[in-house]
This record gives sequence, C-alpha cells and structure tokens, in this order.
Amino acid sequence: MEDTEIWTEKYRPEDFSEVVGQEEIVKRIKAMVENKNLPHLLFAGPAGTGKTTIALIIAKKLYGENWRENMLETNASDERGIDVIRNKIKNFARTKAIGDVPFKLILLDEADALTKEAQQALRRTMENFTATCRFILDCNYSSKIIEPIQSRCVIFRFKPLKKEEIISYLERIAKKERLEIEKGALDAIYEISEGDARKAVNVLQACASLGKKIKEEQVYEVASFAKPQEIKEILMLSLKGEFEKAKQKMFDTMLKYGLSGLDVIKEIERYVWNLEISDEIKVRLIDKIGEYEFRIVEGSDEFLQIEALLAQIFLIGRMR
Repeated sequence: MEDTEIWTEKYRPEDFSEVVGQEEIVKRIKAMVENKNLPHLLFAGPAGTGKTTIALIIAKKLYGENWRENMLETNASDERGIDVIRNKIKNFARTKAIGDVPFKLILLDEADALTKEAQQALRRTMENFTATCRFILDCNYSSKIIEPIQSRCVIFRFKPLKKEEIISYLERIAKKERLEIEKGALDAIYEISEGDARKAVNVLQACASLGKKIKEEQVYEVASFAKPQEIKEILMLSLKGEFEKAKQKMFDTMLKYGLSGLDVIKEIERYVWNLEISDEIKVRLIDKIGEYEFRIVEGSDEFLQIEALLAQIFLIGRMR
C-alpha cells in the first residue's frame, strides 16, 4: 500500500458530529465546551469506544491551533509512578494556558494503571491547580480509580459500539480507500472486534494490505480467529460423543489460525450460547470453561487443558 499511515489515526474524528455510538455523552460534553466551563472528567469504558478521541476533540475545540501547547497527554500504563505526578504533571498544571481559555488540559490515558500512591498525589494536584488546569482521566475500569478522585470528576461511561455503527464506520473508510468488502467480511470484522472500533479498523487495514478485495475467509486468517462454524462443529462433536474427531479438529484449528489456549477458550465461551442445547447444559459448559480458563492463566499446559475441556464437554454431553 502506498499510504502507510495507521488508519486508526488517519480516520480519527475531528469533530463531535463525527463520533459514533456515544450520542448522549457527546451532547453533554459539547455543551460544556461551548460554555468553556469544563469540570474534571473521568471517561470509563471498554477499549476502542472513543474515550481518547473525544478528549482530543475537546482540546481542539477549546484551543484551536494552540491545542498541542495547552494539552499534556500521558499514558499512565507507561508512566504510572508518583514521580510523574509530582514532577511532569504538576509542572505543566501550574502554568497558565495560551489564549482566552483560563485553564489547560491534562489527559491521563489508562489512568486505572496508576499506583495508589500516584493517585493520592494526583488527588492533591487536582485540588491545588483547579484554577489553571482541568484533568481528563481515561480508563477501562473506574473501580480501580480511588473514590476521592471519582468524587472530584464528572463520570462518563462509554458503551461498546453497536454492529451497525461499526459497519457504517468501516464502510466510510472503505469508500475513501476504494476497497471492495463482502458483507460476510464486515460481519466477521464486527464479530472479532466485539464493539471495539480501533480493533475493527486495524483488522480492516491488515486485510487491505493484501489486496483491495476483502473476503470473509481472509478476515479470519488475518485476525488469527477461528470461524464460528468451526468452533460450533468442535463443540457438537464433543457433545455427541465423537471425542477423537473433536480433539483432532480442535488442534488442527489451533495450528491453522495460530490460536493460543486462551484464544480458544474465549471463542468457545462466545459460541456456547448459540448452540441448540438446553440452558442447563449451557450452564454446565460455562462452568467448566471458566475453570479451564483459570488453569491456563495460572500456567498449565494449554494443549493438555484444552484436551481436558473437550473431555468434560464429552461427559456433559452424555448427561443429556
């Protein structure tokens, strides 16, 4: 491809009207920005739902061309200690903004990665420099942010994007990049992304690097993701008592797509609920899936644990 720019940055929305899936949040924040009356903000929610994007739009709308000089963006997963708060952030917060907006902005990305000590120091900084600075904290889990910080912020909870919103966004990119995408490929990208727009765009760009025509099969191969029907077939073979066939197909699928044990566990869990079996059997399967996921996370051999999980599915199938 001639254009090597990362598409998640290239097609990042530049205006509130371009943000999809978070209409209520955008409406409230837009009113704050228009009045130049912004409190400390806490954005919480899954990855790829627009948290950082909206923070950047806020800065651009407030400061115009000077937004880079008036905004400090740090990633707390890289700089998570108390020294960052005491030095880098405090030094930026104590200076006045350039222009007619009376405060600067500090965006703390992945704020839930900050240590408890760093969060306590941040609490004091937020108190002391409210006149010259506003904070936007961006995190996946608001429960990991200490209560004193949460009480000082207006909290916005972001939701995963709906299927039609992801597909509309991908189609807009595909039109500009002159790509031809099958409907099955769009459905597959959404299935893989699980409402994460960033992941969806990255998968699309990876597929586009191989050609202008994108098919469903290609999406699964690029994303190292097994097809739903393959996982369903493995589960049904185990439930019907054909353990050897199920085991062989599982290992063939893992090798074909380069799947880890955890990848397989997550895919199995996703498709269990779509099987035409009783709710009681589904509950038993989920219980066992959770147990074997824990074993793999704790360091057990993944191939052995996947084989053991298939054996448990076989035994549950015999109870039907």
